[in-house]
Amino acid sequence: MKQPLRIDFVSDIACPWCAIGLSSLNLALERLRDEVDVQLVVHPFELNPQMGPGGESVVDYLGKKYGRTPEQIAETQAMIRERGASVGFTFGARERVYNTFDAHRLLHWAGIEGKQVPLKLALLRAYHGEGKDTSDHAVLVAAAQSVGLDATQAREVLESGRYADEVRAEEQQYQAAGIQSVPAIIFKEQYLVSGGQPVETFENAIRQILAEA
Repeated sequence: MKQPLRIDFVSDIACPWCAIGLSSLNLALERLRDEVDVQLVVHPFELNPQMGPGGESVVDYLGKKYGRTPEQIAETQAMIRERGASVGFTFGARERVYNTFDAHRLLHWAGIEGKQVPLKLALLRAYHGEGKDTSDHAVLVAAAQSVGLDATQAREVLESGRYADEVRAEEQQYQAAGIQSVPAIIFKEQYLVSGGQPVETFENAIRQILAEA
């Protein structure tokens, strides 16, 4: 008999380690598909909430935020591409960082529609794989449509500003709980695993949690 397992995945579309972490987690869950009945819920976190329209170059953004040189940034990106490939996520040549607030609003709606995780994966691919601007409503609507969501409804959500309060409230909730970096993966609302961990790390953590239950 499968054991129920709630997983809360706190992350930002702009976070490459979130793409790695979600891909890795999904592979672990595939290995455990006969043992767990999973409820995976995605929650918002913004790495760059003040980012304006049009975004900012990756080199300028990371240079200012972390004091990294272009060479250091290139080395890190190469390492991230390798880690992504190891869990089946392909990183493309992304040159800019974009605001993700509207994408999080759309994800909130997608959760109501039962398509949250597929949309999350589609947005991560659009941002990190294809270098698309996730503050552009046309990009967001296309991603929604690609996972079977209604394009007209998606556009209405984005243009109306709906779910802004709900997204901000969730962000504040997890910040108040001490989440300062992402991805933050919370199992059964009590066990926290941070970062883009290897598949085996997630698999072992889930097995241990199930054993304790």
